[in-house]
Amino acid sequence: MVYHNLKALIKGIRACKTVADERALIQQESAAIRASFREEDSFQRHNNIAKLLYIHMLGSPAHFGQIECLKLVASPRFSDKRLGYLGIMLLLDENQEVLTLVTNSLKNNSDMNHSNMYAVGLALCTFANIASEEMSRDLANEIEKLLGSSNTYIRKKAALCALRVIKKVPDITDHFTSKAKNLLTDRNHGVLLTAITLVTEMCQVDPAILEEFRSAVPLLVRNLKSLVTTGYSPEHDVSGITDPFLQVKILRLLRLLGKGDEQASETMNDILAQVATNTDSTKNVGNSILYETVLTVLEIEADTGLRVMAINILGKFLSNRDNNIRYVALNTLNKVVAMDTNAVQRHRNIILDCLRDGDISIRRRALELSYALIDEQNVRILIRELLAFLEVADDEFKLGMTTQICLAAERFAPNKRWHIDTVLRVLKLAGNFVREEILSAFIRLVAHTPELQAYTASKLYLALKSDISQESLTLAATWVLGEYSDILIEGGIVDDDRTIPVSDKDVVDLIISILDSPYANYLTRQFVLSAITKISARPTTSTAEQDRIAEILAKYTTSPELELQQRAVEFASLFSLGDLREGVLERMPPPELKATVMGVVSENKPVGSTKAKDADLLGDEIPSAVPTTNGQPAAAVQSSQDLLAEIFGSSTPISSAPPATSPQQPQRTAVNDILDLFGSTSTSSTTSPPPAPSVTQSLFETSSATSPPVYSPPQAQSPPQAAPVPATASRLASYTAFDKNDLKITLTPQTSAAKPGVVMILARFQVAGGAPASGVSFQAAVPKSQQLQMLPMSNSTINPGAVETQQMRVVAPVGSNVRLRLRIAYSIAGQNFQDQVDFNGFPPGLTGGSS
Repeated sequence: MVYHNLKALIKGIRACKTVADERALIQQESAAIRASFREEDSFQRHNNIAKLLYIHMLGSPAHFGQIECLKLVASPRFSDKRLGYLGIMLLLDENQEVLTLVTNSLKNNSDMNHSNMYAVGLALCTFANIASEEMSRDLANEIEKLLGSSNTYIRKKAALCALRVIKKVPDITDHFTSKAKNLLTDRNHGVLLTAITLVTEMCQVDPAILEEFRSAVPLLVRNLKSLVTTGYSPEHDVSGITDPFLQVKILRLLRLLGKGDEQASETMNDILAQVATNTDSTKNVGNSILYETVLTVLEIEADTGLRVMAINILGKFLSNRDNNIRYVALNTLNKVVAMDTNAVQRHRNIILDCLRDGDISIRRRALELSYALIDEQNVRILIRELLAFLEVADDEFKLGMTTQICLAAERFAPNKRWHIDTVLRVLKLAGNFVREEILSAFIRLVAHTPELQAYTASKLYLALKSDISQESLTLAATWVLGEYSDILIEGGIVDDDRTIPVSDKDVVDLIISILDSPYANYLTRQFVLSAITKISARPTTSTAEQDRIAEILAKYTTSPELELQQRAVEFASLFSLGDLREGVLERMPPPELKATVMGVVSENKPVGSTKAKDADLLGDEIPSAVPTTNGQPAAAVQSSQDLLAEIFGSSTPISSAPPATSPQQPQRTAVNDILDLFGSTSTSSTTSPPPAPSVTQSLFETSSATSPPVYSPPQAQSPPQAAPVPATASRLASYTAFDKNDLKITLTPQTSAAKPGVVMILARFQVAGGAPASGVSFQAAVPKSQQLQMLPMSNSTINPGAVETQQMRVVAPVGSNVRLRLRIAYSIAGQNFQDQVDFNGFPPGLTGGSS
């Protein structure tokens, strides 16, 4: 059955009871339409195209009607033209070859110069939707002429076509400059709206045109002022506001013109303040204008008072009931908090209230903003609020929260007691979501704070006794009790101003209970064996407990887990060494303090004060804090001592400090006696030994400048300084090591003929997109035959257009190739990324000799 018009076809399709019936009907009708096209029936062409477009909307093939649409466009009847242009827009796109015929049709049949403005509008509308690059070049002159038309309807359509031309062919943007300036003076709101859209695109495409349009700022200000001060206008009124769409467009263009230009910014300051003050914020329309005003104020060179007003508007948005408005406000405050932290601080309470919001995206943005607000003055209040939120937070938040809370405590802690209490609270609340770096930083802090070791041991003893399910809490408690059990047993537990005695049996019972716990894993069992071995060598441990520990170690000498078996055999063999056992298992010296991304923390120096400069460090050791004892530098720890420390339970590798200028007499210890037994001739050396191997048992040795900051001894160390470049140094080309998700990292090696085997590498970090990269963590590793040292990164937040740097130093055998394994973690626009890449793109022979 053939349907004679569109209405009949629609009825027939709706009458189909199954999909198969509908498909069969459409195929039948399509065949009839094809036959009619072959017969060149001009009378039925209009109906056939109408039916074909409906078939196309249902998802069936209709491409065979493209030429017939062109024939309809050539018809003198307006209804045929309208349907023909509609068919062209639906059935064609800019990649179709038939588009050349459309270009010729628009040029030759004079639709763009038709006496009927609606016919011209049809041609312009079609062009604006499907124009390709070639079509844009061919018809650019016609579009430019129509921009000067006396008809407002045509000028409006032509401006949209010019916008399409600029997007497709940016190099002819300057052709429309003079006509676009004239359009900005138009009184018709429709023309003005499209003209401002066109000018905005032109300014974004060509910076030279941006400078040319700065002279139009007073005109735009007048237009915006007339919109703000105009009373009720029925034609343009939306919820009591005159043409909010035009207001938003003007504000966006002012944002572009005022950026980096003080004179233009000064011209628009007053009107921006007027818009911010007079716009009604009870309606969504008003909020959209206020939001654009805020973005404009924050982007241009506005005065301080105006910026504060803009941030106050965002603070007011936070109390809005609409989730979208609250989210937008938090997102914007996250971007501007570094610009004016004090102004954002005024809204701290309402930001903290957003942590309890039911919308998870709002909680996430409020959390990010809370981290940025922490400083020395409010650290106690904000950390308390964050800990309260940590208690009820979703699991997906906990890993990031524990890291940020501990880093903030590290950076802004008013004292070490508060710092230790904060980390202990984190371990209790989310011990299963704590990074290894945070745990190791806490252990270093305890080791470097002898006055609080008894307090920390007491707190960890009680915490472990009440909850054994948190892994990081278990590891920290096991390590601290293993090292300082004698302090705990001698002084007892101080709890609520009363002392509770603790016996060696209580401590050993608690630690051994971890082995039988359902939460015990491979790592915790290793820690337990090391801890009880340490306890057995303390003078406060009775013979009965020592025998009990020896039995437990003997039991694990046959463990199927190789690491546990090896530790148990080594520890059990110590029991036969008699008096020497106490020397080997004596308390571990405080681990070496490390420079991190945020710097080495001391009592008087904030974390962020250590910055790597974009300079060369060729030939200089990367300095690190040297532990002190009673105000004097500790003796350098030798490589053989490092090995013993690692074998006998050290979870942190101990690397040597730089040698002193004058040789010092080595101090005799029990460890020296042990070394003598194994044939070591001396425990002192004039050269610095290589760092001890990392605890990570892998093919690569890891070095990172991103481990958490730790407290330095009371003698504050000076920040690392860049050394001058030797005259023989040579800098090679830069090599791209990572380019993904808008983050690009390049590595520039530098060598010196005077120092073969030493390669200095400067890492440069850049962001390609418009959003900054925050929380950047850059870790590197080299093969075990090479050594790697790193300076802290210049800034862990990389803003668009900025370049942040980080220095690395690789010592490799002469002639070998430098290979790096890089691990990069960062956050862009609220999305977290983590990648690992292997880089071996440096030229061979970089270390000297031949590869």
